[in-house]
Amino acid sequence: MKIKESLSKYVDAGYPIIYIHSFEETKTDVIIRDVMGGRKGLEWNGAHGFCDFHNKTPFMEDKTLVETLRMLISDRELDRKFLVIKDAHLYMDDPLVISYLKEIALNISKSDESAWDSSVIIVSSQLKLPKELEKFITILEMEYPDQDEIKQQIRSFADSQEVSISESLLEDMSMAFKGLTEFEIESLLASALSIDGTLSGQDLKLIHEQKRQMIMKSGILEMISVKERPKDIGGLENLKSWLERKAKVFNSINNALAYGVSIPKGVMIVGTPGCGKSLCAKVTAQMFDVPLLRLDMGKIMGKYVGESEENMRKALALAEAISPCILWIDELEKAFAGVNGTGNEVTVRLFGTFLTWMQEKTSSSFVVATANDITKLPPELMRKGRFDEIFYVGLPKAEERRKIFEIHIRKRRKQDLQSIDLAKLSSLTEGYSGADVEGVVIDAVENAFIDGCDALTTEYIETAIKNTHSLSEIMKESLTNLSKEYENRHFKSASR
Repeated sequence: MKIKESLSKYVDAGYPIIYIHSFEETKTDVIIRDVMGGRKGLEWNGAHGFCDFHNKTPFMEDKTLVETLRMLISDRELDRKFLVIKDAHLYMDDPLVISYLKEIALNISKSDESAWDSSVIIVSSQLKLPKELEKFITILEMEYPDQDEIKQQIRSFADSQEVSISESLLEDMSMAFKGLTEFEIESLLASALSIDGTLSGQDLKLIHEQKRQMIMKSGILEMISVKERPKDIGGLENLKSWLERKAKVFNSINNALAYGVSIPKGVMIVGTPGCGKSLCAKVTAQMFDVPLLRLDMGKIMGKYVGESEENMRKALALAEAISPCILWIDELEKAFAGVNGTGNEVTVRLFGTFLTWMQEKTSSSFVVATANDITKLPPELMRKGRFDEIFYVGLPKAEERRKIFEIHIRKRRKQDLQSIDLAKLSSLTEGYSGADVEGVVIDAVENAFIDGCDALTTEYIETAIKNTHSLSEIMKESLTNLSKEYENRHFKSASR
């Protein structure tokens, strides 16, 4: 286990404070106990106060963290011992806690004989790093179990509960559990067993739903339910054809790797707002038959030093752990605005973390990034090696508009589709975006219903078109400038 090796290395090297970012306290205790061997261990936690680390016997239950740290410093109690602090994130705003931890770190870091032979290990489910302690703290992230470890956990659970599980179900369950902690997996297995006393394929639905809830609770990633299909996209045939080819690689990744094919990295889809970029991200997940995770860059930003960067690393690590998956980053230009000179230091560091991950990642997490304004993106992001391809989505052409009308009319008034003049409607909507066309159909259907009409007619849709200002009217100048920019950069057109 990588975290165990890292902890052992840092303890041996005399690092004063090691911050283990993990929800799994029981698992972390086992790792710490293995690394520390026979050394005496002390612990402070919010529930029991000051206690023995190994057997959890309280020394002084009513001791606050401040009082405990003060006593350990004044009595030199930490020498030749290690201290584990839990629930520390609740106290990282306290100036006295910060001051005492800093004093302990200085005593451990001394280069003479008076230095303490000690280690302070903070275990917390939240990462809060005061600036005053930044130089003294080393952060370790608890890894998610890999598929083999998950299989072993499922087998152990099944054996302990005396239930059988087939190899095919074991494979499906271990894939479904990817990205969850051992504690979460154990809880879900217990929930599944409690329903009908066995483990079966029916439990996969429960696992996926609970997994979606747990990912949402992380506050950084969101698991999106996908209902869209390629037929729901009007046009963009070049992009859909390219995605179909990548899906063949993705769906046979082991064979592809053995053949020498590289793991697909991702695609950037740029261009006009309301023309299907977000829809393409959802359709990609359906074509690849993998979960769709949406990264909300607004939720990445934290108020503590290093918290934003850690949130980014956590999100990327979770995407890798869940892989194969689609990681969707919407409006990428807003996430990294100002990186080329006007951005703040945190944004620049976040961009660096993301850029390095995109360049070096080896997991089957496929990134779909969408952006409206390419001019606001740093050029490093568009260099070969980051994304497999960059596609430009412009305003839909006549045939594409006809297909978009057909899709939205079929969705709402399938019985009226044959009597509607789609070619005429397409010719009347030059310069309309896909979202404009959808809005026209929605308005026409509503007006037909209010008027008590038995069917949706071409005339109702024509009237809605006359009452709609298209995107090309509202954003004429900016769209013209962006179109020129995309042409100059020679991006692939998503349309034929």
